[in-house]
Amino acid sequence: MSMRFFLNCALAAGGLLLAGAAAAQTSAPARVHADGALVIDTRAKIAWPRCVEGMHWDGKTCTGRARLLTYAQAKALATQRWKADGVRWRLPRVAELRRLVDRSAHPPAVDPVLFPNAPGGWHWTGTSSVNAGAVNPYAYENAARGGKGGDELKVQHAWAVDMDSAKGRGDMPRGTALPVRLLRPAP
Repeated sequence: MSMRFFLNCALAAGGLLLAGAAAAQTSAPARVHADGALVIDTRAKIAWPRCVEGMHWDGKTCTGRARLLTYAQAKALATQRWKADGVRWRLPRVAELRRLVDRSAHPPAVDPVLFPNAPGGWHWTGTSSVNAGAVNPYAYENAARGGKGGDELKVQHAWAVDMDSAKGRGDMPRGTALPVRLLRPAP
């Protein structure tokens, strides 16, 4: 049976299913918050805004344009929102964001009932990738600097998820501007 069949049955029963699993049996139960602006994943106890950053919930759909942010800007936005709201907003982990994509749909996509007008393409996650080349402690430049040259880890890339396929990639340059969907603990 298709995810759409399960979603329609859940809607008729007054509940919602969170899309994103390869099969309907592994879909997490979810409900729309009373204000309509959040989707609550009751199993993971997290809440997703129905709209990506830059777009706004008007009571029926998401309007506006998705705001494109670098990885540093996305992390700063989560911290800023956390301080302003007193709620722990953060970037989702790779697995959390991948669950939003219904891979059983043709073509795979984020559920338009739960997340209307959601942009496709790559979105930032909170997972960092560290590029650490092998350090030769006997190299002259390392010895001359007391072993401090070239042995530092440099975070240059981060993980992103393609919301059109649920594929993740850990080599996305952090300076790339991508859409962001923050999450928070469920209210």
